[in-house]
Amino acid sequence: MPGDGFTIKSRIRRLLRSPSTRQKKHRREDLSNKVTLEKVLGITASGNCGLACDPRSGLVAYPAGCVVVLLNPKKNRQHHIITSRKTITALSFSPDGKFLVTGESGHLPAVRLWDVVERRQVAELQSHKYGISCVAFSPNGKYIVSVGNQHDMLVNVWAWKKDVVVATNKVSSKVTGVSFSEDSSYFVTVGNRHVKFWYLDHCKASKASAPVPLLGRSGLLGELKNNFFSDVACGRGSASGSTFCITSSGLLCEFNSKRMLDKWVDLRTGVAHSLSLSEDLVFCGCADGTVRAFSPVDLHFVCTLPRPHALGSDVSAVTEASHLFCAKADARFPDAIAVNYDPVSRWLCCVYNDHSLYVWDVKDVSRVGKVHSALFHAACVGDLEVGRLINTTTVSVRFDLLNIIYIDGNTSTLLDPESTTNANADKPGDGQTAESRTGIRTICVSPDGKHLASGDRNGMLRIHDLGSMEEILKVEAHDAEILCLEYSQPETGLKLLATASRDRLIHVLDAEDDYSLVQTLDEHSSSITAVRFAANDNQVRMISCGADKSIYFRTAHKTERGTEFRRSHHMVSKTTLYDMGVDPTCKYAAVGCQDRCIRIFNISSGKQKKLYKGSLSEDGSLLRVQLDPSGQYVATSCSDKNISIFDFYTGECVATMFGHSEIVTGIKFTNDCKHLISVSGDSCIFVWRLAPELTISMRARLCQLRQNPNAPPCKTSKIHSAPLLGGLSSDSDREPEEEEEEEEAENDDANDPEDIATNTSSDSSHGEEDTGNVSSAATSCRLSIRHLW
Repeated sequence: MPGDGFTIKSRIRRLLRSPSTRQKKHRREDLSNKVTLEKVLGITASGNCGLACDPRSGLVAYPAGCVVVLLNPKKNRQHHIITSRKTITALSFSPDGKFLVTGESGHLPAVRLWDVVERRQVAELQSHKYGISCVAFSPNGKYIVSVGNQHDMLVNVWAWKKDVVVATNKVSSKVTGVSFSEDSSYFVTVGNRHVKFWYLDHCKASKASAPVPLLGRSGLLGELKNNFFSDVACGRGSASGSTFCITSSGLLCEFNSKRMLDKWVDLRTGVAHSLSLSEDLVFCGCADGTVRAFSPVDLHFVCTLPRPHALGSDVSAVTEASHLFCAKADARFPDAIAVNYDPVSRWLCCVYNDHSLYVWDVKDVSRVGKVHSALFHAACVGDLEVGRLINTTTVSVRFDLLNIIYIDGNTSTLLDPESTTNANADKPGDGQTAESRTGIRTICVSPDGKHLASGDRNGMLRIHDLGSMEEILKVEAHDAEILCLEYSQPETGLKLLATASRDRLIHVLDAEDDYSLVQTLDEHSSSITAVRFAANDNQVRMISCGADKSIYFRTAHKTERGTEFRRSHHMVSKTTLYDMGVDPTCKYAAVGCQDRCIRIFNISSGKQKKLYKGSLSEDGSLLRVQLDPSGQYVATSCSDKNISIFDFYTGECVATMFGHSEIVTGIKFTNDCKHLISVSGDSCIFVWRLAPELTISMRARLCQLRQNPNAPPCKTSKIHSAPLLGGLSSDSDREPEEEEEEEEAENDDANDPEDIATNTSSDSSHGEEDTGNVSSAATSCRLSIRHLW
């Protein structure tokens, strides 16, 4: 029948249609839906161009790496727009608050327009080449202006509903600010010896088929012509004919409608950074936490807003709001680098150069109150640790100075980088620490949650009591940067701390005996990137890897002098090994490598079992490898700033995410298997919520491990993924004889030239004893059914 023939032809066409496109589409959807960004702790705004306020709802927008954070200060709630893989440098709300425009840095940056409610991109324009420093909406909502950075120098005006540039021109100096007039007839840009008025001819711009030259006229600066103008704001209401600018030297200037410098006033500050105005007040953000308010009519001084926390103050000890503003005479405050006024709530949002954010209630300037505040890391976050601490979930450490955050629900507590005490974002917290100026590189929390070990860039090891945050030990352990710290777990029966450094040494310390030195290992020939302990086959083992492309397996022995680790296996790879994780059964070690592969090693035999890709990209190297508490999944961070989650047993990619603007320096799963936390060189902490099916799978695996440590892994739902080099399968149903045959085959494969890792012999001094340990372990394995997974 004709109908049947048509149906058969349609089926044939569907079968012949390439499945790769459908699979890739489903894979992108699956991978993007497996994680959601739940919370961001951090801000990367460098000036007023990086701070915006919705004129209708009061929503505050600021960049955090490649993510725009939409903050509701009243409810302390966040929403996020993950824009692109380029750093967000500028943003601005539309007059009705429905849209947000963003500018990026980097090669071929885009001006992107976003729907604020649906948080989706509605327009994209790529007309700049080397970075965007400023973006702004016209008050009538028809146009968007974007200004390139000092390497780009383009000023573009585009009709965003048509996605076309209608007018363009160039500037000859760096631009730091832009502002539209109230009637949208012109806008003003300011910068280094630069105040320029740009006029829009709406008729010519709307009718032209190609961009028309943008007409510009310089402001008449007079004796202030050599100043650096930091920011600009066009007048509103009765002052709509005026334009207000501030200079970095601390002057507030007013230009009249004829572009002439009419008057100016001294702000009495060392440096002025930012400017924002209402119909009644002009707010100027200055150095040392100072924000001054002036009348736009005659530049008459009105008031000075309260300063934020002083650098070095203990904000967690504040019980009343008035105590916040009691500072010592010699106290120093962070600079106010961005200010933005909310005309609806009559609040002023301020961002300070220590990466703190305050929202002030300025309805009554004689009684200014704090609505919201948050303190974040002010520099690269170098490490992250998750421990079972009282009322806490996560500990992170800043790279350049000792700076700790506890995350517990909606509470975040920060140790101020300039202080010897604790500074709390919004709620009182606990803890204080000794001042550190040398730069912490890595941290580790003891299994009992009592001690925090930290290693700095000068090789100094410090131990803090996490209850009181008092320093209980400080010793110069290494001659170079400490790259890794690792406590032994309770199942090992030992309480040890291993420290590894760029000086190629590993120190093993006794945590029960005031961290006395147990042993020093010097087998590596280059920087040591990771050290891990494992307890399996009734043996305690230590595994280390480094930039010398080697991975060493050592076994603990009891001697007259105490515990001593001796080398049992040594594997050499063809690529640098950057990080390592051990699965909960302590049978396998996963190593992240420079070639973006994850290599799985059997800890008992030291042999490489499997290898699969640890990143979907073709660029960069794997910097971090982290297994979840159940060992079901492994998370990786790549130097291309992407994060991925793989099934540890099959090698399938189950999730990918991005949003950091610098390399991800640390990733950790939380103990409840609900979140993955990442820290980065962009100073931000991202809390990612995992999909329920991932959490369920991990918890099911944890239950299995509690009941039977040798149980095979849980069966997970099939997830589309890219083809990988190989995966690990469960062999729980095989007979011991079959497994012995497989072991022999694997031993033969170890000598295969295509195998990436090669096995080398141990030192002759320990050869006999080490061989005996390995054989006894192998014999005990053969007496029972050995489960690979």
